[in-house]
Amino acid sequence: MVDVLSKKQRELNMRRIRSKDTKPELILRRALHADGYRYTKNVSSLPGSPDIVFSRRKKVIFVNGCFWHSHECVWGQVVPATNATFWSEKRQATVERDARKRDDLQAKGWRVATVWECELRRISEILPEIRKFLGPARCQG
Repeated sequence: MVDVLSKKQRELNMRRIRSKDTKPELILRRALHADGYRYTKNVSSLPGSPDIVFSRRKKVIFVNGCFWHSHECVWGQVVPATNATFWSEKRQATVERDARKRDDLQAKGWRVATVWECELRRISEILPEIRKFLGPARCQG
């Protein structure tokens, strides 16, 4: 099947996809900050450059896009109409890389959580789980 966008339009779309400070990350970071949690962003010295790092707690949170990381939700199971083999291989490599980075972090004594883009659509439902994972915030307000 032929792509509905021109090559130039597709390139522009792909360039706009960010790896840092994505909308889902911003939603979660704002909620955590409002709860009194303090963190560091995208620590490149750790395997996988986790999106949100709580160094003193030795905990990290990855905020994963459902499509890119092949989540089991509706958005993660989308199969592109064009270049399906390429996308399948690329997404599978991402899943494998995620698992390696998670294992590397855990081997270094870090606890790891993953929050999916689709879960952030109902953030009030997942915040209690995240708070439980992190433990009490140092300050309130």
